[in-house]
Order: sequence, then structure tokens, then C-alpha cells
Amino acid sequence: MDIQKESLKKQIREWIKLGYIVPEDIPAIELYMDQVTTFMDKHLSKNKRTDEDKTLTKTMINNYTKNDVLPPPNKKRYSKEHIILLIYIYYLKNVVSISDIQTMLSPLIENFYDNPKAKYSLEDIYSSMYELVKYQYFNVENSVVKTFELSEKDFPGSEDAYLKNLTFLSLLGYDIFMKKKLMEHIIDDMAAEQKAKEEAANAAKEARKDVKRDPKKEQKRDPKRK
Repeated sequence: MDIQKESLKKQIREWIKLGYIVPEDIPAIELYMDQVTTFMDKHLSKNKRTDEDKTLTKTMINNYTKNDVLPPPNKKRYSKEHIILLIYIYYLKNVVSISDIQTMLSPLIENFYDNPKAKYSLEDIYSSMYELVKYQYFNVENSVVKTFELSEKDFPGSEDAYLKNLTFLSLLGYDIFMKKKLMEHIIDDMAAEQKAKEEAANAAKEARKDVKRDPKKEQKRDPKRK
């Protein structure tokens, strides 16, 4: 990789360019599975490393539903909200596990999916995230440029093109690894909070059952109990 300083940003900008889905492009009508995969591939195929790579397949989408990451379709039809959730899943699945994605998205689904009383719609949330991602793109670009410049500093073997590439890739990998660990810590905190809420809800449910229980019926059921 021989990059001149003056063309560095231009080259990196081209390499990290991603396919994306503008909020306004998401169909307002419900789609069948084949239409969903075709839509996703049309807008995100630029992200594929090779032509053989798959964007999203029927099997993937069915597995997301089985693992409670995606709500089931309505009579085999997927709504605009399904598409938005699939976009989140598409990007996250390359970074964290399916169980982590389930932890991240379950409150989103519980509070905002198909909920006309919610303060914000899923479309509102996705639209705001989309706007922030446009700013994040330049943050990433600047970060990659700084990492490349760091890899260009003098070190034993810095005159060797392979060692320069290896150093650059290693620094990028270290950056990704750190951010992935940060994501995992935050997700673990989210999972612990969700578990605590679930346990509290179950405890409250059992307490209500105890209040409603008839003590006389309990004695008849177990005469030995005092």
C-alpha cells in the first residue's frame, strides 16, 4: 500500500464508504420475505467484500425471529418497523453476538415497536441515528488518517512496505478491539439491568398472588400447616 500524504484522505474516504439506507427510502407498505431481501441487497450490496457475500438471507431473518431479535411478521409480511430493526441488526451482527443484539434491541422493541402511544416512533429514532452517523463518518475518517500517520513513524523495519502495512492493520485492529470491549461492557450492564427489572416484576407478581390468596383455602389444601 503506497499512499501519498496528499491523497491519503481521498483514498481512505473511498475505502470506508458504506452502503446505507436513507429513512425516506424505507417502503411504507408491508413486504414479503423476497421483497425484504431484495430491498436490503439493493441498498447495502456496496458493503459486500465479494460478489458471493450475502447481505441478508431468508435463513438469517428467520433465525433473528426465532432468537427474539426480530418480531415475527404479520401474515408473512414485514412492516417498515421490521426493516428498521433489520438495518440495526445488519450493522451490529458484524461486531457483537446475536445474544448481545437481543439485549440491545429488546427494550427498543418492547417500548417502541408497534406502539402508537410511544413518545417516539421507530422511524423517528432511526432518522435521528442516521443523521448522527453522517457526522460519525468524518470522525472515523479522521481517526483512520491519524492511525495511518502513526504507523508511518520510524520503527525498526519501517522501510519495509509489508511491515508498514502490518503495523497499520494491527493499530486498526487494536482500535476495533478496544471499542468492541467497550460495547460488550455496556451491553453487559444493560443485560444486568434488564434481568433486575424482570426479577423485580416477577417478585411483584408473586406478591400480588399472595395478597389475593385465601388463607382458609390454604388450610384446607394442607391441614397440617399451622
